[in-house]
Order: sequence, then structure tokens, then C-alpha cells
Amino acid sequence: MDLLEHVLVLLHLLGMAAVVGSAVLVARGVATPALLWGARAQLVTGLLLVGLLEAGEGPVDHAKVGVKLVVALAVVACSEIAAASVRRGQGERPTLVTVAGWLAVLNAAVAVLWTTAS
Repeated sequence: MDLLEHVLVLLHLLGMAAVVGSAVLVARGVATPALLWGARAQLVTGLLLVGLLEAGEGPVDHAKVGVKLVVALAVVACSEIAAASVRRGQGERPTLVTVAGWLAVLNAAVAVLWTTAS
């Protein structure tokens, strides 16, 4: 089970790297396939990690998970809307792409900085 959890964490981090790298550092507002797949990977691996936590014996901070889920859904929504706009020929949506990247950074900050008193 530890190996599965570690692989999911790796995929989760790679998803974040794809979103942040595409949105903030590389493409500068262009919806890339890496942005889309990174956002999707973040959402799916995050849900799987929470499932593993729920199945384990440790406590789960449901408030933190809820906040991270809402932010992750916003990242996916921004990414999908920006990509769909390009596919439909409506032009780039650089603001949505940049927001997706910064929301991914926010989600990482929530993951690291939100601590619970034990």
C-alpha cells in the first residue's frame, strides 16, 4: 500500500508541475496539453490519495480536503474552458490559464501550510 501511495504522490506532484510549468513559466497564457492533463491528473490523484487516507487508520482533515477539492476543481475548470475556447476558434484565454497556474500554487500552499493541532 505504501508503494501505491508513493506513486500517487509522485503523479500528483508531476501534475502540479505540469500545471504550474505550463501556465506560469512556459506558455505564458497558452492552454497547452500539459496544462490540461496536469490539472486532470491533480484532481484524480488527489481524490485517490484521499481515498487511501480514508481507508487507513490515520485522521483525515475533511475541511482541508474540501478546500483543496474546490481549488482543484477551479484549476480544472479554468484549464478546460481555456482549451475549449482555443478549440472553438474563439482565441486564447491567457487570464484563465494564468489563474489555473496560480490556483495550483495556492493548492500546494494549502497542502503544506495548513496544519492541524494534534
